[in-house]
Amino acid sequence: MTRRVRTALLAALVTAAVALPAAITDSTAAAATGSLRGRVIVLDPGHDGGNASHLSTINRLVYAGNGLYKPCNTVGTATRAGFAEHAFTWDVAKRVRAILWLRGATVVLTRPSDTGVGPCVNTRAAIGNTYRANAVVSIHADGGPSTGRGFHVIQPGTSLAGSSMVAASHALAMKVRGWVKYETGLPYATYTAGGDGLVTRTDLGGLNLSRRPAIFIECANMRNTTDAAFVSSAASRARIARAIADGITDYLS
Repeated sequence: MTRRVRTALLAALVTAAVALPAAITDSTAAAATGSLRGRVIVLDPGHDGGNASHLSTINRLVYAGNGLYKPCNTVGTATRAGFAEHAFTWDVAKRVRAILWLRGATVVLTRPSDTGVGPCVNTRAAIGNTYRANAVVSIHADGGPSTGRGFHVIQPGTSLAGSSMVAASHALAMKVRGWVKYETGLPYATYTAGGDGLVTRTDLGGLNLSRRPAIFIECANMRNTTDAAFVSSAASRARIARAIADGITDYLS
């Protein structure tokens, strides 16, 4: 595929691309346009469209690491107007996949559609491990307090692969956080401890069971009026998808 064709495809698949702000250095911008050939990226769009009608399945407890057993999956949140988190994450994940694919990466999604059930959190983690992913990003939107808004990135406090993988996940988290902040204009979540858009957790199966660099991103707070308008906009979803893709690319470069 020629450069011209790849560029045309990217323009068609990903709308509302934004110019890089001055705060992004030339070297970082160059990294975001580099080739990802040979790299494997797993994208985990949170929840699934059929979860709500199969509660007995998703409420089944599975091992989530660190001695914890948690529900297989959950329904997720939604805006007050009814735009569901599972639909948001599926849309954003497909947009991220399109960008990364055009940059040469092999991209694997943890679910094939937005009409299924699950898969369980332990299975989602296993997909990244099985494919020996260079990066795993779980995409979510939060259901936080209505007075709070913004995004935050969740990094693991522990890893089955040890401290080196915790450090690698932190590096991935920092890159994605930086690009999302600069490209979307979203603030760091105002309702999380620290207020710096970075949260460390040891209770999430998708992170605890991963042997690969892995993070979660809560892209916005769907229960906040301003953030709900953001996630409901196709142009805004394109912006956040581009930012996530640029963060992953920068990390792998």
